[in-house]
Amino acid sequence: MLQQRTLKTITRAVGVGLHSGQKVELTLKPAPPDTGIVFRRVDLPVPVEIPVNADSVCDTRLASTLSPGGDPGAPKVNTVEHLMSACSGLGIDNLVIDITAEEVPILDGSAASFVYLLQSAGIELQDAPKRFIKVLKAVEVREGEGAALKWARLDPLHGFKLAFEIDFGHPAVDQTGQRVEFDFSDNQYKRDIARARTFGFTKDVDVMRARGLSLGGSMDNAIVVADRRVLNADGLRYDEEFARHKILDAIGDLYIAGRPLLASYTAFKSGHAMNNKLLRALLAEPGAFEIVSFTRAADAPRGFADLAPAW
Repeated sequence: MLQQRTLKTITRAVGVGLHSGQKVELTLKPAPPDTGIVFRRVDLPVPVEIPVNADSVCDTRLASTLSPGGDPGAPKVNTVEHLMSACSGLGIDNLVIDITAEEVPILDGSAASFVYLLQSAGIELQDAPKRFIKVLKAVEVREGEGAALKWARLDPLHGFKLAFEIDFGHPAVDQTGQRVEFDFSDNQYKRDIARARTFGFTKDVDVMRARGLSLGGSMDNAIVVADRRVLNADGLRYDEEFARHKILDAIGDLYIAGRPLLASYTAFKSGHAMNNKLLRALLAEPGAFEIVSFTRAADAPRGFADLAPAW
């Protein structure tokens, strides 16, 4: 049987929120089989649980934000995508995440610190079958026309792979790789995706901060792009770091479904909003998916049965 996974022990992280600039502590705890991933706002007078699923997404401007049932007036947890991406990359099914503020800490702007935290706590196999959302027919969402066109699509696949193409029309971004493909069967999430950082443009900083956003952003936790060049002294971690980060985000956004996908994801200029629309379109389409598990681990797609190697 291909088994579900949780943590062996509790682990903690302290950091600041990218947009709020507020100090926040995360406590990541093991959870029983079939719990899924659940955030708990423990800073509130009565702690509020926010189970992770596609309907819990209440805002997708600049990040994926969750609330109970997707209620925009309920307590929220913002910027969940990097932590969710790390959980997907390591195959974590069940986890309780206590959080002391509204926003997940940005740490270094990638998923690498979350991967390190999860692996440091240890990954434990559980006596329950891992359940997948298997895509049975193509689902696509599109917006705009011409230069404004963007789209995202899921196709059936016995496995999980992603292809993403960016087009920012910016000199510093255009000279890097614009398209990246990643296949989970290679089991190289940590090497090829996890270290890709979020990014922002200096021309947008003043506008965003006037709106109360990016208050915690710096070159310690983001790639900062000026008119023609990257300002970070250490440059880029990958030639295609911008496109790789968009795949990192997509992995996290898609894992908000609550179970790993068996599908091929392709996208052009997609983002958090379109990724969530794609998930909702899939789950609303009769006959577009089924829930499957594997009695024999050998029958699962390559890469899913193996624990990711330690750092």
